[in-house]
Amino acid sequence: MIKVSISYFRSDDGCFDHDYYLSTHIPMVKEVLGDVCVRCEIDKGMFGAKSEQQAEVVAAVQLYVTSVDDFNEKFSVAQKAIIRDIKNYTNIMPSMQFSEVVSL
Repeated sequence: MIKVSISYFRSDDGCFDHDYYLSTHIPMVKEVLGDVCVRCEIDKGMFGAKSEQQAEVVAAVQLYVTSVDDFNEKFSVAQKAIIRDIKNYTNIMPSMQFSEVVSL
C-alpha cells in the first residue's frame, strides 16, 4: 500500500477553509480515485510541540492507495479540475509526498 500525503504548511498570509476542504474538495478527490483509495485521513493542525506554538501544518490529507500507478491513472483524469479547486479553500501551495506504508 502507498500513502499519498498532501500537506499545507502555515504561512504568514495563508488562509485555509477547513469546512470547504472537508465537505467539497476531499469528497471530489475520493470520488475521482474510487476504489483505488483504500482509506483517507484528514489532519487539521492544532498546535506545535508546545500548546502555545502554532502548528506548522495547517491541514493535510493522507490518501492510502493501492499503488502509485493506480493513483496516477485515476488522478490524471481530473487533475486539472482538482488543482483548479484549490483556490476555493486556500492560497497555500500544497506539498505532495508518496510513501511506502510499513506496518510493524
